[in-house]
Amino acid sequence: MPESTLLELANINAGYGGPKVLHDINISLSAGEFISVIGPNGAGKSTLFRTISGIVRPASGSITYKGSNLLEVEASRRAHLGLAHVPEGRQVFPSMSVLENLELGAYVDKTGIEFRQTLEKIVSWFPVLGERQQQLAGTLSGGEQQMLAIGRGLAANPDILMLDEPSMGLAPTIADEIFERLIEIHKTTGLSIILVEQRVAEALHFANRAYVLEAGRIILSGNPAELQNDDRIRQAYLGM
Repeated sequence: MPESTLLELANINAGYGGPKVLHDINISLSAGEFISVIGPNGAGKSTLFRTISGIVRPASGSITYKGSNLLEVEASRRAHLGLAHVPEGRQVFPSMSVLENLELGAYVDKTGIEFRQTLEKIVSWFPVLGERQQQLAGTLSGGEQQMLAIGRGLAANPDILMLDEPSMGLAPTIADEIFERLIEIHKTTGLSIILVEQRVAEALHFANRAYVLEAGRIILSGNPAELQNDDRIRQAYLGM
């Protein structure tokens, strides 16, 4: 594995006890890189993230993280290694305050002054979270809850942020705002990001590289310009 490679999946096959959902998946992420994984519903995109997070155990293949075998690490410990998974559907804790949700995200990191510094950065990216720290998360709008879910992932100061469909169910203007914040975060921090997203134009526009996942298989990969010029992508995903 090249020295700059932070995460590498090699020949991963995984599922939920029946037929495999993922077939011979090969994906790599370099330090500071932003990659996108695009594909239709049911392609296996969420299963991919669950496999990296440890929720799904692969039947075969390897996952290497910072040069070590990630499959030897229990799912409950992977967040402590610097992997933050922002799941599909936001999944904030509705009966807890905004601040309490962020504090839960930070439990895997050092506490005290370091969290306060991290909190300052999070509210600079998402000011509404600073304004509503004591408000119950369940009373926030969908867009605000998505910002909170991302903020909770960032609270642990991760090395990799995995975002599963952050635009789902949001008005286009709110989704655009969230994408803009993600680009700002990536540019200012150098955080490595894996984005799973159905808004293909945006996913390709912001990424350094992208993978196309269909029926559990990687059918295409490359830089965004290459994929945007591929007739299959233009017809299937970009409406061209």
